[in-house]
This record gives sequence, structure tokens and C-alpha cells, in this order.
Amino acid sequence: MLDELAWIALSLQPHIGSKTLSQLLARFGSASGILAAESQELQEVRGIGAKLAAAIQAIDLDHVQRDCERWARSGVQLLPHYHAHYPLSLRTLDDAPATLFVYGDILMRLPQQAVAVIGTRDPSTIARQAAYRLGALLAEAGLLVVSGMASGIDAAAHEGAMNTANGVTLAMLGSGVLRPYPPQHEKLARRISQRGALACECAPDATPNAPRLVSRNRLITGMATNGVIVVESTVEGGAMHAARFAQLQGRPLYALDLPASGNQALIADGAVPLAPDVANLDFLTTTLP
Repeated sequence: MLDELAWIALSLQPHIGSKTLSQLLARFGSASGILAAESQELQEVRGIGAKLAAAIQAIDLDHVQRDCERWARSGVQLLPHYHAHYPLSLRTLDDAPATLFVYGDILMRLPQQAVAVIGTRDPSTIARQAAYRLGALLAEAGLLVVSGMASGIDAAAHEGAMNTANGVTLAMLGSGVLRPYPPQHEKLARRISQRGALACECAPDATPNAPRLVSRNRLITGMATNGVIVVESTVEGGAMHAARFAQLQGRPLYALDLPASGNQALIADGAVPLAPDVANLDFLTTTLP
């Protein structure tokens, strides 16, 4: 229990992901061993400078335990990287979160095959309708619909998935799962937690910020075993960050053939174009055994 608590405490430190934590474990043997290490010893590990070493030494496990107990009472599930239910699709990423924080009733029953549906917060009517339709089609096919719960395309995809009989959806947040963002989506967040899950890599009560919102894009695409669909985006849009992560992760990348500058740039760069009135999933070529 002490070692698990130390793991959680370390994973809550900025700049410590599963890769850095693995390097620390290789040097000190256990999470509790890391906390007991001297500053100079910590700095011998690649990626650990004086500032991060000091932050590690300043960890208060009693405080972390109280936080974990409070989060658990609120329904948050803590999934360290080694946990049996930590998503396999994320575990294989080089920059996977050391711990994933999840709020939802059916976490253990989420489908392993997933598609991300993402795009602008201010979509055209045709794009919003396409996102909703894609969410429903994917859910009806038994796939997990992953998005970021932002306004516009994300919300439409989540809604489409939940408005099918057995559809489930996952929202990967750039804030804590107990402080879902944007705040006007509180009702949507509650519905998602009842028909799937909310997840984040930051503390469950953390507020959103720009780095967290960008960083969560790699987790949205990392979950998307069967592909990432950009419904509509400008070249400056946040969905373009996700598209770049998808390419780096080797995820199939699709873009609706709409006039939006981001869509056209992605298609020119090799993304598979989809008709805006997509009515079936014949385009999906990636499946898992």
C-alpha cells in the first residue's frame, strides 16, 4: 500500500510520466525507494534536475493519502500504469501517464476497440450533424467513442454515442475528473460518467490550463486503436494537435472532406478523406483481434 501511494504521489508531480518513473524505478527499485533517495542520487537519473529532485523530496505522503481517500469517496478510480485495468492502448505509449484517474460506472467494461471523433468548438451545421452521426454509427458497431468533451464537435460525438441503445463513450479531460471542463458541460459530463467514463492524467480536482488541454490530445488519440476522425478544424485548431499525435502514434487518420483549412491540410498530408454525409463505417480498416 505504501509503495502504491508513493507511485500515485510521484505521478502527480509535473514532468514525471511512466517513462521517467520507469527510469527512477530502475535506479531505486521501488516508488518508496525513490522518495527515500538523496537529491544528488535523484539527479543522476536522466531528466531529473535539481528542481524536480527537490519536489520529489518535498512529497508529503500523508497529504497524498488524504487526497486519495477524498477522491475515492467521490467515486474516482486510480489506475497506476501497472494496474490490470489500465488501458492497454495507453500503456504502450512512450509518454503514457504514470497514473490515470477515472470517474465512471462501467470503466471495466469499456470496449477495447475505439475511435476518436474530434474537431472545432464552433462547427458548421453539416459538421455538427456528421459528428453526431459518426458517434452513433461507431457506438452501434460496438466501438468506444473517444473525444475531449469540448463544445461543438466533441460534444456532438459524445451525444451521438449516448443516444444509441448500448453506446458508450469516454471523455479524456484537460482538467480533473471532479472539475470537468467546460463548466457548462456539467450535465453532459454526468451523462458520460453514467454511460462510459471521464478520465484524466492530472489530479481529479485540478483546474484546466493550456498545457493540460494540449497534452490530453495524445491520450485521446492514444485510446483510438481504430483511428482518429477530424470532423472539422482550421489549421490553427486544437484538433490539429491531436492529428499530429495520431500520426506519431501510428493511428489511422481520417478527415471529412470539408472546406475547412485544417481538413484540407490533413487530406493533402495523407489523411483519408471521408464524405461529409458518411453513412457507414466501411472506411474503417484497422481492427484488433
